[in-house]
Amino acid sequence: MSHERGGQRPGLAVFARAWAKAVTGTSYLPVTPAQLEGFLEGLTVRLVEALYAEPFSLRRGYQIGADLVAAHIASAEGLGRTIEVIELRLLRDLGLSPTAPSADPGSGDDLRDRMARLLGSVAIGYARALRDRTLDEQESIRRAAMVAREQAEQALRESESRFRHQATHDPLTDLPNRALFTERLAAAFDRDGGSSRRLGVCFVDLDGFKMVNDTLGHHAGDLLLTSVAAKLRRGVGEHLVARLGGDEFVILVEDTTCTDDVLKVADAALAAINEPTVVDGQELRVSASIGIVERPVAGTTPSEVMRAADITLHWAKTSGKGRWALFDPERNERELTRYALSSAMPAALERGEFCLDYQPLVSLADGRLLGVEALVRWRHPQLGVLRPDKFIGLAEETGLIVRLGGWVLAEACRQARRWVDLSPKAPFVSVNLAVRQVRGQGLVKEVTGLLREHGLPPDRLQLEITESAMMNNADESVDSLRSLADLGVRIAIDDFGTGYSNLSYLRTLPVCELKVAGSFVEGLRAPAAEPASITDERILATLVSLAHTLKLTVTAENVETATQADRLRAIGCDAAQGWHFGAPMPPSHVDALL
Repeated sequence: MSHERGGQRPGLAVFARAWAKAVTGTSYLPVTPAQLEGFLEGLTVRLVEALYAEPFSLRRGYQIGADLVAAHIASAEGLGRTIEVIELRLLRDLGLSPTAPSADPGSGDDLRDRMARLLGSVAIGYARALRDRTLDEQESIRRAAMVAREQAEQALRESESRFRHQATHDPLTDLPNRALFTERLAAAFDRDGGSSRRLGVCFVDLDGFKMVNDTLGHHAGDLLLTSVAAKLRRGVGEHLVARLGGDEFVILVEDTTCTDDVLKVADAALAAINEPTVVDGQELRVSASIGIVERPVAGTTPSEVMRAADITLHWAKTSGKGRWALFDPERNERELTRYALSSAMPAALERGEFCLDYQPLVSLADGRLLGVEALVRWRHPQLGVLRPDKFIGLAEETGLIVRLGGWVLAEACRQARRWVDLSPKAPFVSVNLAVRQVRGQGLVKEVTGLLREHGLPPDRLQLEITESAMMNNADESVDSLRSLADLGVRIAIDDFGTGYSNLSYLRTLPVCELKVAGSFVEGLRAPAAEPASITDERILATLVSLAHTLKLTVTAENVETATQADRLRAIGCDAAQGWHFGAPMPPSHVDALL
């Protein structure tokens, strides 16, 4: 195009301004008005050049349409106004004749015809560019959506992993918690491997941890727990270590071959825990007790394994702490039986399942029946008749011994009164008192009340107190016994010789009889010439001499043979008790003796 047809025509700026005004507001344009006018002036020059180009080509129109879209004039309204302003004003504002011949006079085209075709190509280029941009934007959106979805899924996975970790790990030590350990233990039972597979569990509890919290504070306790957790993790290698809560930890040992596999892990755990820990500049040492269970997977359950481990941990604690204990089914059976008896005892007392047998105490001088010792029995509905050694210890542990002892005392007094009515030679009844009964403040009132209730002469009742109980009682308890002795009640020391009597203290006690422990009498069953038998006889002779010096009578327990009786008689023992003179018997058999 010649210079006079190009972009230097005087009306070019006027047209560009009109074009800019027409498209402003049809879409968002990220340019200033001046920049927009400058851009449209350039397009106007290209339009004019396209009108006059030889040969005439529509490709320039396509490109101009595409450039409009690229410049963000990208709406139907913007395209419409563009075509409208070009059609109405381009030729006029630029002073171009609509009928001017083309540069090639033989072509026969005038500017109006070219203008129409050019505007059509602009529209086509515009539409194509807009479509392509839309497709590109859609693809960008799709890709962005995919990226966003992948990022969201990754974030979700990370979040789920984080929540899973928080839900299955202890926040203080970062060890697996009870939930994860329970899950792993259950999984160990579900794995294939047949009935031969075995596993072990070490239930760990720190000794004296409460003292650390109480003396140094919970912050120091938390630091100690964190240190113990780290030492356990290092000490037991690949085995799962979990914190169940507080100062309790547990170690799962899978696929054991024998019990020694778990014992080695327990030893390693104890060694690791025993290492000193520095907390706030202070060196702390702590020990632990461990309950161990190792058994085949077949025939048991996770809950049974943990219950057994808990029981065994208690055994380790009661054995002195700082050690492990291995589960023993037989011991556990005994413990369960003891627990069952302990639980059933109060109701059994209410139902009247207890009764008394009486064992004779006989004079060694003339064979007279001097007294009888009341021995309690439990007529258990399932287990039969139980001797005192099966339940008295349980009664002492649970505190029921006071109620049971009170019942025994009352029943013995009632029976003693009956024998007084039956015969003038009625024996005294000897009743064992538990330590708690002796220490109770109401003993004097209880005994005097029973004597009064049954009209029983005080000398027909003897109270037996163990040697150790007598030596360890407070002055108030001794005063109570002295008050009863002043009433005429007989006071005897049972199992004399097995404790640690202070002989100078013994002479001040309100005692009338010593019952020599059966362990000394047992030695008299051997031939008299044997050294051990001679020693026991000398000890007995010394005890008898001592008692007589203190004006006390002596009764020997567990006399089973005539030889024992003869040797005791020879050293001056006053009375004897044992199967040689009669087994424990019901009251009716004592009636026959009278």
